[in-house]
Amino acid sequence: MPSFIAACIQLRSGKTLSENANAAESLIRAAAKDGAQYIQTPEMSNVLVRSREELMKRISDPGDDCFLTMARSLAGELGVYLHIGSLAVLAGNGKVANRAFMIAPDGRILASYDKIHMFDVDLPNGESWRESATYEPGTQTVIADLPFARIGMAVCYDIRFPAIFRTQARAGAQVLTGPAAFTRQTGEAHWHVLQRARAIENGAFVISAAQGGTHEDGRETYGHSLIVDPWGSVIAELNHDEPGHVLARIDTDKVAQARGRIPAIANEREFTCRVAEGLKGEPA
Repeated sequence: MPSFIAACIQLRSGKTLSENANAAESLIRAAAKDGAQYIQTPEMSNVLVRSREELMKRISDPGDDCFLTMARSLAGELGVYLHIGSLAVLAGNGKVANRAFMIAPDGRILASYDKIHMFDVDLPNGESWRESATYEPGTQTVIADLPFARIGMAVCYDIRFPAIFRTQARAGAQVLTGPAAFTRQTGEAHWHVLQRARAIENGAFVISAAQGGTHEDGRETYGHSLIVDPWGSVIAELNHDEPGHVLARIDTDKVAQARGRIPAIANEREFTCRVAEGLKGEPA
């Protein structure tokens, strides 16, 4: 099956898991009705809470998470592959896992991935984030083999670390993903160019569902869920920060075509890095 229809679900998740699950279910159903076979939700689909203490009171082990329970049941009912961009779930060591799930049309969990890179930053507008204080980072990149494509799994801040996506592309991934809750400030500056860059340099589709708008905990996220083709063209986008869904047909033959035209992966060479030590006052 060289082509399939993919959908991004854009959410504005709040503090209540059941409300977030209901909102997502409605949009997932709409995307499936429009023909989507693969449906992706954003990072932190189940809950967005700034306070660590409050977050810990609201989340649970994956097996008890009402959002994941809904997603598995709904995937089975609709007969779709449902990629939950990530959920906040207990990691079992006093920390939280920012964990993505790939769910099969029979409700089975095919793969899961824990976000590797933690967003620890102080932004010029006064925002400060220390994800490493709450979340346990993952240590392994993950690829899910679906009947119609090999799909690499990543989450949000990972998009700024090209090595993950290159590793996935080398392993045959045709579709790369970056479900996110990008801040408005960083999204306005970098969201589109990062998605397009990962697509161009790897000759792959990039599918990234996003959180959008002003959330219950006061944070603002950028929205603009989008799908980029292997040549770097945006082929589908929700050009706003409101909840909704967007679809595009993914023709995996275009991956081979792009990699044939620009064989960057095949042309890669091993190399080392040397710091030149010229004489003082002379060019190296």
